[in-house]
Amino acid sequence: MNLPFELDLERKRFLSRRWFFRDCGLGLGSMALASLLGEGAVSGAPAPAAAPRPAGVNPLSPKNPHFKGRAKSVIYLFMAGAPSQLELFDYKPSLAKYNGKPVPKEILGGQTYAFIKPDSAIYAPEFKFAQHGKSGAWMSEALPALAGVADDLTIIRSMTTDAFNHAPGQIFMNTGSQQFGRPSMGAWVTYGLGSVSQDLPGFVVMNSAGGLSGGAGNYGAGFLPTVYQGVQFRKGADPVLYLSNPAGMSSSLQRKTLDAVRDLNERRLGTIGDPEIATRINAYEMAYRMQTSAPELMDLSKESPETLALYGAEPGKASFANNCLLARRLVERGVRYVQLFHEAWDHHSDVKAGVKAQAGITDKACAALIHDLKQRGLLDSTLVVWGGEFGRTPQVEASTELGRALGRDHHPQAFTMWMAGGGSKAGATVGETDEFGFNVIKDRVHVHDLHATLMHLLGFDHEKLTFRFQGRDYRLTDVHGRVVESLLA
Repeated sequence: MNLPFELDLERKRFLSRRWFFRDCGLGLGSMALASLLGEGAVSGAPAPAAAPRPAGVNPLSPKNPHFKGRAKSVIYLFMAGAPSQLELFDYKPSLAKYNGKPVPKEILGGQTYAFIKPDSAIYAPEFKFAQHGKSGAWMSEALPALAGVADDLTIIRSMTTDAFNHAPGQIFMNTGSQQFGRPSMGAWVTYGLGSVSQDLPGFVVMNSAGGLSGGAGNYGAGFLPTVYQGVQFRKGADPVLYLSNPAGMSSSLQRKTLDAVRDLNERRLGTIGDPEIATRINAYEMAYRMQTSAPELMDLSKESPETLALYGAEPGKASFANNCLLARRLVERGVRYVQLFHEAWDHHSDVKAGVKAQAGITDKACAALIHDLKQRGLLDSTLVVWGGEFGRTPQVEASTELGRALGRDHHPQAFTMWMAGGGSKAGATVGETDEFGFNVIKDRVHVHDLHATLMHLLGFDHEKLTFRFQGRDYRLTDVHGRVVESLLA
């Protein structure tokens, strides 16, 4: 395994045997804590005072990738539930021509579905499509705001996945495996790059709709040390659980308590060498610093009226628009990976109304995020990714038993995602599906290929960013994937 010096050093610290921690005079917990407490806050808010600690390596300190990447941070807009590409990006005039007729058997290829019959009729989208920008990108009328930034997008119309159902599909898209227990992409990125911010987590998660089918595994650390897992920011005024002090707890008493807990944890770390103790030390100190940084971050009232109107954000309320604005504020403060989940796109019935409703909630804020990052000089270094776990069938889903009509079933063979910024090729539309939008016929991009390309934009050879677990080296693209050159600027 070939790793940059910083990553190899950190890996050895986490994986060293217990004798190392017992015999070494300086524990990893002390090193991590020293770095946390010795560096200033990126946001500019004053850091709480603390006793000086010995210098050392913080597991979330910035690290060098394999080569200079174009992107320094990622904002992943995960449209959970699987939005219909046929209603949004993949314009297929033939669907109107064959509307109400079955898909030809040679196209179907024996494919079966959970909720529709193989001979189900083709269902033509009820949205109008038009080309936008100098790039001539096709988009439906459901996305008027995104159409305004068409020339900043890299649209991938040839995505494919191995997963057919929501939970494994979401886990596969976020971890590279349909099995639970693998590290999420956000965990891999923070493991590889660390975080510029030392008073906010390196990987932040926010959700604006329903619960995720794949659960917390979508942003977990898997077998990586848990210091790299996503930290969920909740809706409302208290974004992180247990961050506020209880009544009667003064700042000085809190600091003394944390110092005592830290000393006990460091002694235990020195005895057994469990890296999760280092994570615990890091978490306590990060929480202490976040008592200052988190309220400042979440206070959207300090944004200009023009910016709030651009996103459609409302201070004090929970929404996808607010989360997009918070995502920009997070990357400004050095957070490496921000993931926004919006679980509301599962339209087995009345796909037209469902897409219209969810596009109405998300379209304006997505476009605003790109515009805002660009005008602040952040888009070149921030990779924005949009997409769900799979696509939707060109056949209609209708079931009197289930009370469904005019919907679409799950479709792993072909779907659409887009990227913006971070070294992606602006104004490009990559890939093509057949006349029914059923199969990819040009420039197929598998989920592993997408992951390899995203890691490349961050400066990593996806085959070399690995972690040894249970006797072998694992990676995000385990065990195949290629960088898609046509997606790169």
